[in-house]
Amino acid sequence: MYIGLTNYLKMKKHNLLYVILLGITFSNCGGKKKGENSIFTFDSAQFATHYQSEEQLDLGVLNPNSKEIDSITYYVNEIKVGSRKGNNKLPFALKNQKLGYQNLKAVVFYEGENSEATARIELVSNVTPKLLKYKIINTYAHDTGAFTEGLEFYKDTLYESTGLKGKSFLRKYDYKTGKVYKQVDLDAQYFGEGTTILNDKIYQLTWQEKTGFIYNVNTMKLEKKFSFDKDIEGWGMTNDGKNIYQSDGTEKIWTTNPENLKQISYINVYSGTSKIKAINELEWINGKFYVNVWQKDAIAVVNPESGAVEGIIDMSGLRKSLSVTPEDVLNGIAYNPKTKTIFVTGKNWDKLFEITVSE
Repeated sequence: MYIGLTNYLKMKKHNLLYVILLGITFSNCGGKKKGENSIFTFDSAQFATHYQSEEQLDLGVLNPNSKEIDSITYYVNEIKVGSRKGNNKLPFALKNQKLGYQNLKAVVFYEGENSEATARIELVSNVTPKLLKYKIINTYAHDTGAFTEGLEFYKDTLYESTGLKGKSFLRKYDYKTGKVYKQVDLDAQYFGEGTTILNDKIYQLTWQEKTGFIYNVNTMKLEKKFSFDKDIEGWGMTNDGKNIYQSDGTEKIWTTNPENLKQISYINVYSGTSKIKAINELEWINGKFYVNVWQKDAIAVVNPESGAVEGIIDMSGLRKSLSVTPEDVLNGIAYNPKTKTIFVTGKNWDKLFEITVSE
């Protein structure tokens, strides 16, 4: 079958982005969950494999036993979206929904009784990510003993959080000279993870210990320990000046209340129809998430409202100037608002790169 050169190039670029974006693991495309009720069910046969935000659902139930239905109340993700008399369908627009699975529920009132039907559909991204370019502005030495997990600037000083039990630490230092101003070593029971700084407090996660730490940003004195609100792992961390955001090694980015450290909500990160799993380091830059996916030499730019990947930066070229092994993966993204540049490094890397990004 013949296709035009323009369409061919678009397809080739789209496939290349998928390869760069980190060897995407495709999710199960089924996404259909039969109603758990034998009286009424959603007509799942009418559901598409995937939906996009510009589409709408016509919510309605099958009534195989010909019950006399008084009314039906519909819920999406446990939020009431409307009611209908009898078995009339309810149109539901998907434009304001976050990406990922949408859990549908119908509470059917009939003959003095009520019963439920459930199903789910998957909302995926309609955004084709742009391939972004980077330019190296400066290169600095980086401590090869630092198993980097988190990287962040505060008042032109670089803070770094590292992992591995018995080797985890939090430090602040002069990135130009490598001079360490202050370092806090974690107890050997903890595997350090991501870090962020908000309201003169340093927040640091641990991997599987479900514990976090809060330090005074000036003295780096430990002020408080906290336990995770959800049964999740600790991976990356960042903030937008108001809320803290966490990754947990899945496709989720959690919004966290900095006052009580409770997870408020989350987005699912998608590129096209694919979930982007193993999200690790996070950085908030000009209203977008810049995220690193574990074991991949790339950074994805993510819309914080929807979770859609809007851009991809292929960082694999950095390895040409490094003395590292394939196991020493990219991990560490820090935006310096003073220079308006981005700093990236990796686990046990011997270099820290200052870059700019453009289309």
